[in-house]
Amino acid sequence: MKSVCIVGTGSHLPPNALSNKDLEQMGLDTDDEWIVQRTGIRERRVAAPDVCTSDLALEASRKALEMAGITAKDVDLIIVATITPDTCCPAAANWLQAKLDAPQAVTFDITAACSGFIFGLNAAEQYLKTGASRTVLVAASEVMSRTVNWKDRSSCILWGDGAGASVLTLREEGHRLYSTHIHTDGANGQDLLLPGGGSRTTPISHESVDKGLHYLTMIEANLSFRVAVRHFIGAIKEAAAVAVRHFIGAIKEAAAHNRIPVSVIDWFIPHQANLRMFQAVAKSLNIPMERF
Repeated sequence: MKSVCIVGTGSHLPPNALSNKDLEQMGLDTDDEWIVQRTGIRERRVAAPDVCTSDLALEASRKALEMAGITAKDVDLIIVATITPDTCCPAAANWLQAKLDAPQAVTFDITAACSGFIFGLNAAEQYLKTGASRTVLVAASEVMSRTVNWKDRSSCILWGDGAGASVLTLREEGHRLYSTHIHTDGANGQDLLLPGGGSRTTPISHESVDKGLHYLTMIEANLSFRVAVRHFIGAIKEAAAVAVRHFIGAIKEAAAHNRIPVSVIDWFIPHQANLRMFQAVAKSLNIPMERF
């Protein structure tokens, strides 16, 4: 019986690394020790001004296709997971398709932020299992540096630019995708918000730019400074608690679905830029931090 298998992977990072020390020199009210203790992050990559999301995805995709031993002409579905597409229209997947010269492939974007790659894998899995597609390229690519306020230490320290890609197909043997598990809770969208550019706000204007509506933020723009600080600290703690709870739940769900004890899993690769959250999850599951 054929299973959904990952037959190739690739990744790409821009060469320019922005270290915590660099942020200090930019006048940001932070330092290397503060950032490392809270997040574990020492540097992040920043794309050059003329490099966009599909460019990063292209390099990662080429590596994934090479590992899979196929060409772009063999791909019949391209999914790009991103919240920073080259343009609002067309989709980043369209631009990637053109750069790969794969006109035979159907393309679309998935907008699911941090969980985007898993959502992309889930969609690819369904297309393959139903027979709608034979070979799927899933790329997750972000140029988050274009969305951050470099004066806001609470957020700009977290985000970087990069891309990863995988090729999936049905095979009798191989690196099987055991299962994907996705969930959505849209009730607290204001906790991590990039309001500018959407239909909820006015069109891009000097006023919207001055208000910082085109930055990714966790603080409502109209709050006073003191209230905003209290709100932010509370939001961080609440968001972290929610994330840890769901993170643990997702691990248990995936393990139980595949009848694998959590204790025997050798390696956990979470998408979350927060060392303390890793530590909380590891402690709750009684798993050594070395496995994260």
